[in-house]
Amino acid sequence: MKSRADADVTTAVRHLYKAVHSGGVDPRLLGLVHVRVSQINGCSPCVFAGVATAKKHGETDERLHNLVAWRETPFFTEAERAALALAEAATRIQDGAPGVTDEIWDAVAAHFDEKQLAALNLEIALTNFFNRINRTLREQAGKAW
Repeated sequence: MKSRADADVTTAVRHLYKAVHSGGVDPRLLGLVHVRVSQINGCSPCVFAGVATAKKHGETDERLHNLVAWRETPFFTEAERAALALAEAATRIQDGAPGVTDEIWDAVAAHFDEKQLAALNLEIALTNFFNRINRTLREQAGKAW
């Protein structure tokens, strides 16, 4: 039997995801952001599930296979590149990394409105949240949710 706390957490997470997906960002881009953040954090279950979800939204194998090297490929738009740069900068804040610089923020803000920026930031934060939970619990790839 699930506890009330579990139900409250599940409800809260559903509300957060509803906010992300009502922000007007293409679900394919949200999927790319999720997978890239999960790659950085080494979260195998989130990479596994994120790739499966991205493919359901029409993402291509070519782009998914090249996501880890997005800067060196011709497969991503300028808006996608800006969002991926934001995702990486917001995720890599340890060990003195500069975080989100003005240059990164200005680039992403040139492509997305305030509501979309909020959705992107929330997607990045939620992905980092779940990556850390999965790493702590030592979850393995192979599950989709």
